[in-house]
Formats: sequence, C-alpha cells, structure tokens
Amino acid sequence: MASIVYSPEYRTYSFGDDHAFSPLRVARTLALLRELGHDIPLVAPAPASRAEVLSVHEDYYVARVEALSRGEEVEDAAHYGLGSTDNPIFPGMDLAARWLVGGTLTAARLVSERGERRVLQLGGGLHHARRNAASGFCIYNDLAIAIEALANHGLWVAYLDVDVHHGDGVQQIFDGDRRVLTISLHESGHYLFPGTGHVHELGSGLGRGLKLNVPLEPFTHGESYLEVLDRVVPPALEHFKPAVLVVQAGADAHADDPLADLLLTTRDYEAIFRRVLAWADAYTRGRVLFTLGGGYSLRAAPRVWTILALLLHDLPIPERLQDPALPERQDRAHITGRNRQTAERLLEMASAYWF
Repeated sequence: MASIVYSPEYRTYSFGDDHAFSPLRVARTLALLRELGHDIPLVAPAPASRAEVLSVHEDYYVARVEALSRGEEVEDAAHYGLGSTDNPIFPGMDLAARWLVGGTLTAARLVSERGERRVLQLGGGLHHARRNAASGFCIYNDLAIAIEALANHGLWVAYLDVDVHHGDGVQQIFDGDRRVLTISLHESGHYLFPGTGHVHELGSGLGRGLKLNVPLEPFTHGESYLEVLDRVVPPALEHFKPAVLVVQAGADAHADDPLADLLLTTRDYEAIFRRVLAWADAYTRGRVLFTLGGGYSLRAAPRVWTILALLLHDLPIPERLQDPALPERQDRAHITGRNRQTAERLLEMASAYWF
C-alpha cells in the first residue's frame, strides 16, 4: 500500500485568488478521489522547523522570508526574488512554506525510517527555489530539503522531474553532489521559464555527469516524450544505482496547460507514472516518493494527480479521467527527430563521466 501525505494547512500557501499556483488544484484532486469512491487515508505532517529549512537554505534568506511574513519592510526583498509577480508577499508566508517542506520531509521519513515503498506528498514540488532566493512560485525548496535528508540517511537519490519547467533549483543545489542524480525533462529553456536546463549542464566536480537535462521542443506529443524518457532514464539509473527515486510530478506538460506548449494527455501521464513505478521496482526495491508541482489547468491537473494516486494504490483508472486523442500535427515527425537527437547527445556527453 502507498501512503499519501497531506494537511489542510497546505491551503495557506496561497499567493492570492488570481495566482496560477492555487491550492484549489489539490482541493479538486481530493474531491475527485472522493467522488470516485476512494476515501484514501491521509498521513498528517508537521511543519518543518527552521533548522530543517536551513539544511539547504541560507540563514540570511530565511530571515528575510520571516520578516516579510510578519509584515516588516525588507528593502532588498526583490534581490531575493521576494515580492515579484511570481512570488508576491503574503502574511504567514514562512510558516505556509514550512508546511509544504514538512510534508515532503514526512514523506521522506516514511521511506527512510519506516521502510515504506510508495509515498505521495499531495503538495510541494517547489523545485525552483534556490539556496538564497525565491523563484517561480517557490519560496523554500521542499524537494532539496527532503533529498538532503534522504542522502544524509545514507540513501543515494535519483531525482526525476517531469514538470514542464526545468528543475533548476534542485539541480543547482546538488550540482556537485555525487549522492544525487537529477534528470529533468522540460520544454526547452529557449522558449520557456526559467531559461535553463540545456544538455551541457552536466554538473560540476564529483557531480559531473549526474545532472541530466532533456530540453524538449514546443508541441512535443506523448509518443516522443515517452521515447525520450525510455532512452534516458533506464541507462542513467543503471549507472547510478540509486536507493530511492524522488519524482516531481508536475502536470503542466499537459496539452491543456495555459503556461506551456507540450502536448501530453492524461493517458501519457498514466504511462509515465507506470514506467516510474516499474523503474522503482527494478532499481530501488520499489522505493519512490512523489510530490506534486506545476499544473495550471483546473481541468487537467486534478485528473493527472488523481491517476497518480490511484496507480500508487493499484486501483483501476476510470475512463472518465482520460482525454480524447489529440489531432495530429504536420510537424510531428520533425519534433520527434529533434527530441531523439537531444536525448542521444545528452547520453553521449554524460556517459563520458560514467565509470
């Protein structure tokens, strides 16, 4: 059985009713699961402590988040990505972010301390936050904090990011860390925020060759996405031999998402998640931790995440959750070829560092 971690306190991480990163996305996921007749038990987390946040983030940055949360003026807030359109300031911001961090840490401890195999953190996935700055709706990087905890527990971590945006914060935080493999599939930074995640970004020092990026062409369809996933992930896992998989399961590569240009369907997401579970069985003794992430279509994201929750519990996927087939594009073959070349180039470059 899988465990799902969630707290109603997650709803306090809200940049406002009109902001894209709305807690309504998760509320609709829970409502959809109940509507389907699945009253799945939820594991209640506690908020992360300040010390736990400081395992990754700089003290001077956290102090600024805390001051802004109390309504104090911080003159250089913009320098740290705070108070922007993406990351507007709101009362209680620090505690709200620590609730999401605490949820992902709780999920990590279920794996590392209680021996659970499949865990879903029904929140989090704040992969853009840097050690000393907010970015892309992300104040604290719950993923990096949880990965650091897993690695300190002696578990080497393979991080897979299927959000449509590059997982830049996680990659940068572990850039030189040989205990962490990062793999990010995303729409190319030539077209989409944050503008990073190119194939030459392979990491540094002992982490060289362990930071893998697959920048995809706009309008990539599910068949091409899955081909690239199959080309890159198994050989990387075979080389790295992780003890646990951590997956940022953003739903914004869906064709209906308003902030990006990939063309995945719910059937494609089901195929992605089934592959991840099979890879966990093959490489990590079934140990896998999922978080949520981006996903800004209120029609698509709750269905994607409901499918994930059902798969983790080995429950059937109702046809009503699935999308109809998308119309064919004339440039489909060209896009497939470009993505295939990107994957081949990445493996050629990265494998030079695999001994």
